Amino acid sequence: MARESRNDIRTRIHKRIRSRVSGTQERPRLAVFRSINHIYAQVIDDQQGHTMVAAASTEKDLRGKGGNVDGAKVVGKIVAERAKEKGIKKVVFDRGGYLYHGRVKALADAAREAGLEF
Repeated sequence: MARESRNDIRTRIHKRIRSRVSGTQERPRLAVFRSINHIYAQVIDDQQGHTMVAAASTEKDLRGKGGNVDGAKVVGKIVAERAKEKGIKKVVFDRGGYLYHGRVKALADAAREAGLEF
């Protein structure tokens, strides 16, 4: 019997988180995806299935930063600024099945410092 991959475990954990965490118009969900080289963040209204704001380390002005902790801080700050421009102050945080550690924590802390409440 083959061992379950790390990503399969993460996906299972993420499904469990998503059963409890859902974004609304008033309080959308800040979802984080972390790949090997990059990090992505979206602010999502799950009731309408609509991404309101997004930021990623793959954007042209962030290209040299990469998906490391410093890059995650920049992405967190940018997603918070874009959300505030759209009038979003409060969100629910969806860590995407990843441990709240390292890049995920850095993104969350930077978003909090930039003014998002969660």
